[in-house]
Amino acid sequence: MTVVEMLKAMVQQRASDIHLHAGAPPTMRVDGKLKPFTNKALTPREVEAIVRSLLTPEQWELFEYQKEMDFAYTIPGVARFRCNLLRQRGSVGLVMRVVAEAIPSFETLGLPREVMEYFAAQERGLVLVTGPTGSGKSTTLAALIDHINVNYARNIISIEDSIEFLHKNKKSLVIQREVGVDTDSFQTGLKYAMRQDPDVILIGEMRDRETVEAAITAAQTGHLVFSTLHTLDTIRTINRIIDFFPLHEHRQVRTLLAESLLGILSQRLLPRADGQGRVLALEVLVATPLIREYIKDEEKTPQIKEALMEDNLKGMRTFDQHLVELYTEGLITLEDAQAAATSAHEFKLLLTRRTGQTY
Repeated sequence: MTVVEMLKAMVQQRASDIHLHAGAPPTMRVDGKLKPFTNKALTPREVEAIVRSLLTPEQWELFEYQKEMDFAYTIPGVARFRCNLLRQRGSVGLVMRVVAEAIPSFETLGLPREVMEYFAAQERGLVLVTGPTGSGKSTTLAALIDHINVNYARNIISIEDSIEFLHKNKKSLVIQREVGVDTDSFQTGLKYAMRQDPDVILIGEMRDRETVEAAITAAQTGHLVFSTLHTLDTIRTINRIIDFFPLHEHRQVRTLLAESLLGILSQRLLPRADGQGRVLALEVLVATPLIREYIKDEEKTPQIKEALMEDNLKGMRTFDQHLVELYTEGLITLEDAQAAATSAHEFKLLLTRRTGQTY
């Protein structure tokens, strides 16, 4: 079996990630769980041969110098792979994230169309997609960018590490820049993006204070900015942004964030009850005047949770509310819902209120 045939077979088995390491068989993650693709362990020489077949000579030379690197690989008509190359105990290792070639629709992903269309239609502001690694943040951003690309004539500039979904120009002009290839860092790419006449800016991840500061400034100065953070819910996201800055700047940052924020989508992927794939659990915050007031005042920030629970007219909801909905629709199991809940006690109360049964 060739490398391409192996990767195709793994994609057909719904792998989300592929691990190739010496001393272990080719391993894939399906529906969040690792399982071997074959029983035969790979040798160091076999892994190196696979890696060399995927890289250009220049990329291999760079890897030998850096000892690790990110790159992308595409099998036309099958999938695109976001790859991370590393050395472990002297041998080469490779981890590949599977990225579908087609960009899924909001409905396919389980995203609320009304909220997503509202975010996409705005001319300025900051939209954050948050969640742990592997929760589908990049796919959500790709769906948003694709919706804008299809429906609006805008100049979209993305700064990604690495580029996952490839966007063709439709109504919009889409310029995709990769960190390490087209620009040195998110911070540098964002700095120069401001001089490239952008309407929409996508920042793959906000990793440091300088990038956060530049993103908020871009949103304040008339640009629509999308980015991600590795945070679990909306309140933690707000607090994480504030914590990037020194204490004496917190009040000012709260005001700037309250003025620029459009919304936060916090997401996790949970196993489907029927065992066929995963389903998206989503907490949604839309920056209403009340939410903005709560962001500005540190003492009122915890009250955001109550606002999410009560203001469902705007499409807002907490994780626990959505988990109750997913469970009662038979999409996830009670055990998985309880394990994922922000508050297991509150989840049970909401479920009892909805079904009339005690849990």
